[in-house]
Amino acid sequence: MVTVTEGSERDAMRGLLRSMSEGLGASPAPAWENAYWAVPRHRFLPDRIWVGDAWGQCSRETDPETWLRHAYADTPVITQVNDGQVADPEDRWPSCSASAPSIVFRMLHLLDVSPGQRVLEIGTGTGWNAGLLAHRLGPERVTTLEVDQALADRAVRDLAAVGLRPHAVCVDGESGYEADGPYDRVIATCSVRSVPPAWIAQTKPGGVILLPWESPWLCYGLLRLTVDGYGAASGPFFPYSAFMLMRGQRRDLRIFRDVVRDDHVPAESRSGLAPWTVAGDDWAARFAIGLQLRRVWRAWHEDPGVAGVARRLWVATTDAASWAAVDWDGRNDERFTVWQHGSRPLWDLVEAAHAWWRGAGSPGPERFGLTVTADGSHRVWLDAPGRPVPRLD
Repeated sequence: MVTVTEGSERDAMRGLLRSMSEGLGASPAPAWENAYWAVPRHRFLPDRIWVGDAWGQCSRETDPETWLRHAYADTPVITQVNDGQVADPEDRWPSCSASAPSIVFRMLHLLDVSPGQRVLEIGTGTGWNAGLLAHRLGPERVTTLEVDQALADRAVRDLAAVGLRPHAVCVDGESGYEADGPYDRVIATCSVRSVPPAWIAQTKPGGVILLPWESPWLCYGLLRLTVDGYGAASGPFFPYSAFMLMRGQRRDLRIFRDVVRDDHVPAESRSGLAPWTVAGDDWAARFAIGLQLRRVWRAWHEDPGVAGVARRLWVATTDAASWAAVDWDGRNDERFTVWQHGSRPLWDLVEAAHAWWRGAGSPGPERFGLTVTADGSHRVWLDAPGRPVPRLD
């Protein structure tokens, strides 16, 4: 059996550091580079991981070289599927991952920590991010929360193995952890669709909350909020990465199980807006649609088995009260058949959201921001808080 030597591990770490530096445009700050060498990523990955678009399994026991190569590639690695339950290969979905190292260090840079500060991490996961923070600030200044007991236990074990013991608590991170607060910095490693009030309440005035953002339309972007000390927080989005949704904010909706019913009689119309324009490869358009329609999600149906329909985009509200289907016949790229049902004409709203974005100059995620008011309202803005983005749903 092939074995991996300490030298090959160090070589892999050097290769990743070079790759990250190229991707980030600069090497990590010296304090973070020291943490990188002291807290090796491979020490925080389980023996079995899932990699690639097809989520192929890779085992350290049977293929240690390939496992180490994935451990030090600048890509995410899935470390748990189906919340740790036995998974049907046909219904397997990721529930925990080790983020791409470059996004880990990008987020640590945006967090902008200083010696003496106290940090709350939401989502311990593998424990690697908590280890980097604990090495930089001291374990006594890092509190990390994980909702999954098995993940929490493994992370605590792996952190202890490299000599780090931050305060790790198995609890729902949506409520934060008041006992160790207030915090100078809060960082989430899971995405959210709304900012939990507890995170703001437990952050010092002038403190920073850094979190991955998700709308049902698109999981993408980072949000960096500064807390004002009066119950509110505000800050810009950044166009980086996608993370798994916080477990407490999940919605397990499926079109034919939860939305479309046999007795629904949809209205038929035509549209000149191509469905792939708002639900395709243009991430800026999708991000803007998601900010305006924060309770609307979509799903593609390739070759739906309907005569004259080559591809269909389904659109539905998260309360399953309204839906729309937009059909492409495989030939005409200028006219599309639309079916809509429910109290809200969803495709009309998507068209309006896209028209607003185009009229605003097709801005990217970096031009948007969000303010959470003291009463918990979320107000999205473009360029400055005084320029609100319309909420259409």
